[in-house]
Amino acid sequence: MLVSVHRPTFSSLFINPLQPLQENGHYGTVNKRRPTSMSLMGSSSKNGNGGQVSDQRLYLGMDFGTSGARFALIDKHGTIFSEAKREYPKYISEETIDWIRSWKTTLFSLLEDVPVNLRPLIASISIDGTSATTIILDSNTEEPLWRPFLYNESCPDALPMVKSIAPANHTVCSGTSTLCKLVSWWNIGGANKTSAVLLHQADWLLWLLHGKLGVSDYNNALKVGYDPEVESYPSWLLSQPYAQLLPSVKAPGASIGILKEDIRTKFGFPKDCVVCTGTTDSIAAFLAARATEPGKSVTSLGSTLAIKLLSTNRIEDARFGVYSHRLDDKWLVGGASNTGGAVLRQIFTDEQLEKLSDHINPMEASPLDYYPLQAVGERFPLADPEMAPRLHPRPQSDIEYLHGILESIARIEAKAYRLLKDLGATQVEEVFTAGGGAKNVKWIRIRERVLGLPVRRAIQTEAAYGAALLALKGAQHN
Repeated sequence: MLVSVHRPTFSSLFINPLQPLQENGHYGTVNKRRPTSMSLMGSSSKNGNGGQVSDQRLYLGMDFGTSGARFALIDKHGTIFSEAKREYPKYISEETIDWIRSWKTTLFSLLEDVPVNLRPLIASISIDGTSATTIILDSNTEEPLWRPFLYNESCPDALPMVKSIAPANHTVCSGTSTLCKLVSWWNIGGANKTSAVLLHQADWLLWLLHGKLGVSDYNNALKVGYDPEVESYPSWLLSQPYAQLLPSVKAPGASIGILKEDIRTKFGFPKDCVVCTGTTDSIAAFLAARATEPGKSVTSLGSTLAIKLLSTNRIEDARFGVYSHRLDDKWLVGGASNTGGAVLRQIFTDEQLEKLSDHINPMEASPLDYYPLQAVGERFPLADPEMAPRLHPRPQSDIEYLHGILESIARIEAKAYRLLKDLGATQVEEVFTAGGGAKNVKWIRIRERVLGLPVRRAIQTEAAYGAALLALKGAQHN
């Protein structure tokens, strides 16, 4: 139930890609359905476009975010050979989305999207998933005992019990923590408790590939109470009756086992293809950005806003939704707000966002003061399950309205960085931007003005690339 077998050195993952950056910010071409593989000189087999590919090994990373998934396939130098993305199919079961079926379908669709001629070269696979997305399985039937608890789902009913056993202001003392979700399920009186096992989204997806039930990584396990500093679950957690559900924990990027034979046979992967532990989506994005020094930070502007600051100090305070993930001998300090791109997409189409942004002057401050949320509840920089969205008054001009929303999200980001400093984290010096929002140049300029810091788009902005780096590390340590 405890510890990692080995400890990958994340700093060695920050490798320099060999391919020049293209205008779209990628090192290869992106295709929603069928990826286009890249060709290299001096290789021995044909790729899907008639070019040549080398006989070297490749490393597959997959990112399962809030609205869709993608993969990136790289070599040991960080060159992207292929990448593609899929939106989640919306299967409806009893008037709710069947996320289990949706994620599983997407996983195997992505494997199918990997170019056939590249599959025999894949040495290892890793997957990242949304933090605190929780699945409870029956270890006998391997079927879910409950619908998945999603990343932003709060279980306030379990919070008093969790606070009664955990240290004050611990990471688990938040309604959205994995532990609150576990306790909530336990208190409901769920059946088959003795055979139940808890998995995070990434754990479950990886299990479908390697078949060893009950394995996690210390990034995903943080919000269930795992202590990565001492590499064990704390005694206050192990003494609880539901401790039997807790997965064993390894370091992110650690080898779990060989890809299952039926999957190898179906898709044409090599017999020695290794499946490695994963991480959370925001940490994978941080790894992709390669912000290697204390004071460097990554803001992921996806459906939500997630902040990760590399700090020499570990900071934990559930009152503000602040927690620290381990990264070698340093810490990734931060949190995740419920504001972000999903709010924008409720109001504007992608085409509108692009056209309206062209008319915004990022050097002028917007007088509008909003708190953009999809629904009631905020996690960071203030954990308040009762916080209501504030998106009014709406001006007549859509340009002014978008400007106000973008600036308001930037103010939330600035408040978050001030909070981290006040709590004792290393002072932020530079912000890298990942996620879909990184493509909006006007938004970057607004954020630079509001934050008073240099803000630039990360060379790699996709969490799938970070997951591929974990797969590379796992293969090197296998």
